[in-house]
Amino acid sequence: MSHRAHLFSLRPGHALREACRREPYGRAQLIRDVLAGITVGIIAIPLAMALAIASGVAPQYGLYTAIIGGFVIALTGGSRLSISGPTAAFVVILYPIAQSHGLGGLLLATLMAGAMLVLMALLRLGRLVEYIPEPVTLGFTAGIAVVIAGLQLKDFFGLTPGELPEAFVPRLVALAGHLPALHGPSLLVAGLTLVVMLLWPRLKSGVPPHLPAVLLASLLTVLLNQQGLGIDTISSRFGYLLPDGTQGAGIPPVLPAFVWPWLQPGPQGEAIGLSWQLARELLPGAFAIAMLGAIESLLCAVVLDGMTGQRHSANSELLGQGIGNLVAPFFGGIPATAAIARSAANVRAGAVSPVAAMVHALVVLAGLVLLARLLAFLPMPAMAALLLVVAWNMSEAPKAVHLFKTAPRGDLLVFLTCFSLTIVFDMVIAITTGMLLATVLFVKNMAELTRVIDISRHDRMVPQGVPAGWAVYKVNGPLFFAAADRVFSELALRAKEYRGVVLYLDAVPVLDAGGLSALNRFVAECGRNGTEVVVADLQFQPLKALARAGMAPVTGRLSFYATLQQALDYVAQQRPPAVRTA
Repeated sequence: MSHRAHLFSLRPGHALREACRREPYGRAQLIRDVLAGITVGIIAIPLAMALAIASGVAPQYGLYTAIIGGFVIALTGGSRLSISGPTAAFVVILYPIAQSHGLGGLLLATLMAGAMLVLMALLRLGRLVEYIPEPVTLGFTAGIAVVIAGLQLKDFFGLTPGELPEAFVPRLVALAGHLPALHGPSLLVAGLTLVVMLLWPRLKSGVPPHLPAVLLASLLTVLLNQQGLGIDTISSRFGYLLPDGTQGAGIPPVLPAFVWPWLQPGPQGEAIGLSWQLARELLPGAFAIAMLGAIESLLCAVVLDGMTGQRHSANSELLGQGIGNLVAPFFGGIPATAAIARSAANVRAGAVSPVAAMVHALVVLAGLVLLARLLAFLPMPAMAALLLVVAWNMSEAPKAVHLFKTAPRGDLLVFLTCFSLTIVFDMVIAITTGMLLATVLFVKNMAELTRVIDISRHDRMVPQGVPAGWAVYKVNGPLFFAAADRVFSELALRAKEYRGVVLYLDAVPVLDAGGLSALNRFVAECGRNGTEVVVADLQFQPLKALARAGMAPVTGRLSFYATLQQALDYVAQQRPPAVRTA
């Protein structure tokens, strides 16, 4: 693979092929992958359940996502060490879909998003992440973290407020009104989970902090519930019905089964079905899932490249993410994408290939089948505390603080816009507005770089001087729509004083349609005022633009020269004779 091929390559299973081709894959590598996969699989089980609950569906659907999506994406993707599954970033998109369209609608949106990701891969849009400014990603990521934290307050405090508004701010207001009725035992369990997760890393044991935190919280919950204190758990909140009519509490200890997504239940419990109206309703959410999945998976791949010194294939990774999200909904899987925290844990555990991610999926499968009865004891307040820590970690608060200290005002405006719109409205509006605002500010900054300088008396650039009634102007910067009108308006005012002007354009890399139009107006105005225009030293793109527009020399009005010296030689021949200026 050439040094740039990773930017444009597209093939299924790219990461797995490269891992096996570049280095002989033997027993030692397999052992490292298996051990890493077991480590990450154990980490993923409670996280997948908690994220499914936060997304508005039963916990087993998070496990199905890690199993099916995690395995298929590792098999077909382009990032060697990424671990895919449900992630916190999706919560703010998935929760409203689940509330309004049920599980069936959420799975259909996942299917549509998978198709969009495959299309993005086929269109070679893998470099998409390079064009998203950091203030935009930091803004909507921090906003998502705040929304996720707000969604956990109900279970963290053990509140029972009934129906809550979907909008973030009214939801917080409603929860605040119920705070006097908080459930003390639930708060105790949540507080224990939070304290253990915050203090455990100081022991430097190598064991992920959420595992001992959840274990201790579960033991405390069992003891408290034996006293009749009524702390919510997975088994008390969720139940299941198997095809043979068996009912149970918690999560079903069976393999994920193939079911057409449109036969899954909608908001009222009936099969969601298929219709154009439903597809139109789900399209904005599906697009948001696809965009966020692409951004997060590619950002994760970039982070892993920095940790390992390897290179991912961006388009192949989008293809793998798309295939994974096309397959997972048929087995009850909600949207999956690469998870940065789990992927980093995979690297630290010694993984060398996508086999580790496949082992991780099999470990989650084993946990579903063998540990379902034990997982049912997980307390809901502990799940909420776990997600609060996840929200804090994904907020990247240190980066946001650094941005406030060092970034220009324009970047701060973009950050605050994305952050506030994500909280008040949704991520799609936030990213769209943030990108538009960032683009406008970028155009403004670029336009301000384009300047006009009078070099008529510059001894080094114009050593022989210019005749009386002539001036030489150097233009620095691109002549595009946002800058050209201002530049040529300024030149037109100056040119009125002269019978001829030389435009030295060697520092103009771009001339777009707006710049071409402004140049034509400038030449026309100079013609009306009797001022001759001489253009010197055009770069390739502006020269090509002028040629395509059919702009040709006009004797005594407009002429072109390859160099400034040739233009000055022509000007020196004009009458009156050249006069040396002091």
